[in-house]
Amino acid sequence: MSRTRKAVFVVLMMVAIAGSVAALLLTYFHPPQPITLKGAVLVSSSDVDKQVPIPGVRVTVAGDLPTRDEWSSSTGFFELTLRKPVGAAQWVILQFRHPQYQPVDLPVSAEDRLYVVRMVPIEQPSPTDAGLASVTVSNLTVRYTIKTTTPLSVGSVVKTFRVVNAANVPCNARWPCSPDGKWKAAAGSATLKAPAGNVFSKARVSCIAGPCPFTSIRSDGYSGGGPTISVTVLDWSDTTTFLFEAEVFHAMISNNVRFSYPVIFGQTLHFTVPADAEGVCIEADLNRDHIVFPLGPEPRLSWASCTVLVNPDRTKAYRCELKLGYGLK
Repeated sequence: MSRTRKAVFVVLMMVAIAGSVAALLLTYFHPPQPITLKGAVLVSSSDVDKQVPIPGVRVTVAGDLPTRDEWSSSTGFFELTLRKPVGAAQWVILQFRHPQYQPVDLPVSAEDRLYVVRMVPIEQPSPTDAGLASVTVSNLTVRYTIKTTTPLSVGSVVKTFRVVNAANVPCNARWPCSPDGKWKAAAGSATLKAPAGNVFSKARVSCIAGPCPFTSIRSDGYSGGGPTISVTVLDWSDTTTFLFEAEVFHAMISNNVRFSYPVIFGQTLHFTVPADAEGVCIEADLNRDHIVFPLGPEPRLSWASCTVLVNPDRTKAYRCELKLGYGLK
């Protein structure tokens, strides 16, 4: 081999070694970061309205990647972190398992994207095939109460106060002064406090005696109402008298019963209630027997499996799927 060829060969070897060393250093100082796979699990259906979330689906990764089993939430959401670093766009197999749905093994590329998984329900035996007596559920109504506050007028309060001053006294830049800064003025205040549990509303202030044209409201602490209201007036002439008056209201709290009706898709009920709803329950006829079923923080029914989702605005969305042996009418 000629000297020229040897030199070229040595240079190429050095470049290859340098590239390998650089790759090792890059891997050492910048190791691959764990990747989190996110998605939602839905019921597989050609009808979009029936593609409802599936809670309680166990989500795992096949193979030797060490991960912790995760479970889908009430919205069907799942989040699975691949704790062993994987290469960019490496393929993994996500496994979805639920006793009421056919298993799903989904090959996915380990990258930052959203995965929507649809599972096919396992056909359940009819109540007759299972040897169970069929129970008919009908006349479904959702009932809850809302607390409302109604202001009730219980009277009025009147107070007079006087602002003592003398007219035609130069101000000489000594506060308080008239608005034009020419005449000496005086300030007067009054405060009203409502009895416990009451508030003031529709308050008004009037000058009723003295040279009223030479007065003004300096501080308005009454227009917005409330348990305590106040006013400060300015007088730059002779003594004046003011009338301070307001209506007194008492807040009456009452429980109003509200009714709504669930939306039914197949064997599943869907309904929502306001954030301030209390005493949520379902009224239904079971084989013509009218029964009221209260729903607590963790809704439990003898004839349906229910989940509740609290939305960002604190409204609650309920989903109840009938159990085996029960049918809707």
